[in-house]
Amino acid sequence: MPELAPYAASDVHSRGRRYPEPAPSHRGEFQRDRDRVIHSTAFRRLEYKTQVFVNHEGDLFRTRLTHSIEVAQIGRSVARALGLNEDLTEAISLAHDLGHTPFGHSGQDALNGCMGDWGGFEHNLQSLRVVDHLEEKYAEFPGLNLTFETREGILKHCSLKNAGALGDIGARFINQKQASLEAQLANVADEIAYNNHDVDDGLRYGLISIEQLQEVALFAEQYNCVTQKYPGLDKRRHIHETIRRMINYVVINLIDHSQNLLTQSAVTHIGNVRDAGRVLIDYDTEVKEKTLALKRFLREHLYNHHRVRRMSHKATRVIEQLFNAFMDDYRILPPQYQSRIQACDKPDGKTGWARIVADYIAGMTDRYAIAEHSRLFDPPRPT
Repeated sequence: MPELAPYAASDVHSRGRRYPEPAPSHRGEFQRDRDRVIHSTAFRRLEYKTQVFVNHEGDLFRTRLTHSIEVAQIGRSVARALGLNEDLTEAISLAHDLGHTPFGHSGQDALNGCMGDWGGFEHNLQSLRVVDHLEEKYAEFPGLNLTFETREGILKHCSLKNAGALGDIGARFINQKQASLEAQLANVADEIAYNNHDVDDGLRYGLISIEQLQEVALFAEQYNCVTQKYPGLDKRRHIHETIRRMINYVVINLIDHSQNLLTQSAVTHIGNVRDAGRVLIDYDTEVKEKTLALKRFLREHLYNHHRVRRMSHKATRVIEQLFNAFMDDYRILPPQYQSRIQACDKPDGKTGWARIVADYIAGMTDRYAIAEHSRLFDPPRPT
């Protein structure tokens, strides 16, 4: 690995794990985190969890797994250019969606609504819950026992109420501190990946058109460059070349502007980064406005497209009906979840019960949720 910048996170100075372990042999602490994420059950399930489109709608659309890999690729490239810790950046990038529900954002919104009386549901908190508690693999501790720095990066957002219950991992939200540069980078890489690849999937599925996207500067500038340089290029390659150039354009700006911010801020170690008062991994004003314009376009024309909303409506119904059924009678849950409910404290009413139901539903893949819904609500057809 290239030499780290003085403000990068370091394995040697990690704030450690919740359960102390001997140092790994022949690899660093953050590399161990990355490896544990890749070998987790939750990571494998991402293959069948979608971003915008329901899994069975098509084989070529991005899933949470392909998205996470793309985030990690962008993150590593920028981390290397800035002298940041590539292993930590990759670990955070690969873990950031482990707690996402089936059916993308519509699934999260539906489950959050169901959990309204029991603390709500937020996928960043659920991702932390997955790596801290729900993964059951190791003999000596629950969860994956990741380092503080990886766990910090997974928790991108957090209310003050929730932060107060999370101890050291929530303290930065209360004390208004910044996360590591690697965590900041993973957050921006996530945005770059889903903005640009949702354009690709939207065009592939016919929900948005090139003519509509000509209104968006970030797309139009690169599309027109490709048109001029490669006249007659077939449509599929033209779109891929355009999106490739869009990503390259924002990534180069991110590297250059972040380097300027780091120089101007005179940060010399990670403590300076946490006390900086602002994020230091960012675009300049012009590119930031272009990315916001792209996000506005996608929200209006893709995420609110009637065909997407129809899929979202179906997804919401599946989530809500599963949740209500399991809250009405926990004995229809798989045995391991029944045991957890029976073991939770009774004085909290149904709060513990509801959280366990949310764990079960959030862990489902798209197709498993559809199958479970069918098993509960669709009567068997006569043979």
